[in-house]
Formats: sequence, structure tokens, C-alpha cells
Amino acid sequence: MSASSAPVPGSSPTAESARRPAWVKKTVWALAILAALVVAYFVLAAFLPRWWSHQVAALSSGSFSTSVLLGLLFGVVCTALALLLFYFAWRARRRKHARFWVTGGLILGVVVALPNLLTLTVVLGGSSAAHAGERTLDVDAPGFRGASLWGAIIGVFVFGAAVFLLRRYRQRGEEVAKLRGDLHQREPQSPGESPGPEI
Repeated sequence: MSASSAPVPGSSPTAESARRPAWVKKTVWALAILAALVVAYFVLAAFLPRWWSHQVAALSSGSFSTSVLLGLLFGVVCTALALLLFYFAWRARRRKHARFWVTGGLILGVVVALPNLLTLTVVLGGSSAAHAGERTLDVDAPGFRGASLWGAIIGVFVFGAAVFLLRRYRQRGEEVAKLRGDLHQREPQSPGESPGPEI
């Protein structure tokens, strides 16, 4: 038996046929995650709107002014801060350890945006829990939903202003660094040395 006909370890036909392609494993995992998300959605859709409306009602205590202030606070802070976290995650995509920073920024952004997302489940949801949450907010937290909407709009403008100022600050820093580099190139080689007269 020649050396060329000797079997190579790990290359038997049975091992190759038993090994699944990578796309099959990815498809199975994707379907499993999708099924888990669908189940979680239906479970949370039946619980979260009612729970969130009771939390807001407990904080508002039926006061219109308190409800409006809470709505504005949640709308402005949660919208502006979440958008800033998403923006920083997008900016960090080319940095060292980008996956860590991008993943962390996205997770924190979603967590910060949860109050507004929960309010959306009450306003836009079609389940019985969402309708029950709407009734609770109408009675015990009047004005909260409208104030949350206006707060979210203001939060978007705050985010836009913050990004504009950050970009202006970065541009000014680059301009200052460029001017310093130009001045450094024009300086003499030593402190006591002065440039000679041109001939």
C-alpha cells in the first residue's frame, strides 16, 4: 500500500457527512431566537402596559401637573440620552474594541429608552392590557401621554443641538491642532537660534 493511498486522519466520509454546514447552524439559531422573541412579545404585551400604567399612576397620584411634568421628564431625558448613546455607539464602530463599545452603547440606549417604549405599548397597543393601561392613565395620570410625546419631540431637538455642538467642538480642536503644528514648523531649531537673513 503506497503512502499516497493512506487515509488522512479526520477526513473520513462519515465524519464529513455528519458535519453540518455553518449556514444550517446559523439558521437554526436564528429561528430559535425569533421564536423566543415572539413568545416574549406576547407574554410581555399582556403584562407590561398594565404594569407601566400603574407605576405612572402611583407616581402621579392623580395630579395633572405632576403627570405633565413626569411626561416631559421621561420624554426629554429618555429620548435625548438614548439617541446620544446610539450616536456614540455608531461613532465607536471603527475604534479599538469596537464590538464592546457598540454593544454596550446599544444596550444602554435601549435601557434608557424603556420608559418611552413602555408608554408606546400603552398608546399603540391593541391588547386588552393596553386598553386597560390607557384607562388607568386617563384617570390617574391625566396629561402624561401628551406630555411624553412633546417631551420626546423636545428630546430630539436637544439631541440635534448636542451633536451640533460636539461636532463644532471637534472641528475647533482640529483647527487649533493644525495651527499649532504650523507654528511649530515655523519655529527656529533651537531657542537661541534665529533664522538667517535671506540672500
